[in-house]
Amino acid sequence: MMSFWLIKSEPSAYAWDDLLEDGRTAWDGVRNYQARNNLRAMKTGDLCLYYHSVSEKRIVGVAKVVREAYPDPAAEKDGWSAVDVAPAFVLNKPVTLSEVRASPVLRNMALLRQSRLSVCPVEPAEFEAVLALSETAPPA
Repeated sequence: MMSFWLIKSEPSAYAWDDLLEDGRTAWDGVRNYQARNNLRAMKTGDLCLYYHSVSEKRIVGVAKVVREAYPDPAAEKDGWSAVDVAPAFVLNKPVTLSEVRASPVLRNMALLRQSRLSVCPVEPAEFEAVLALSETAPPA
């Protein structure tokens, strides 16, 4: 069964357009235990809402997990994990943090409850609500 996630990146560090251009990247550098555990729970084929944090505060695309958790090569100490992600599809329009906050379906979303968490789970109904707000049809 597919799971859904939200991954955050500052657009100045690694933007959605960078992922589109690169075609695939390691999602590494996560140094929070809960976020690390979320990385470890990801399975190949899971979909991730790609959130531009800090300056933009909006969901801009959907990535897919293409390699499950492995030791983070960027870590100085053992115990950290990374996954590889690739673009899945582009949203027809970004979904802003304000739109997420205003949606009754999304009011309990981890993005709002744990705003500093860089990798968090997304419920299927939340994923569908974000796609609806973005005017994007769900993948077939």
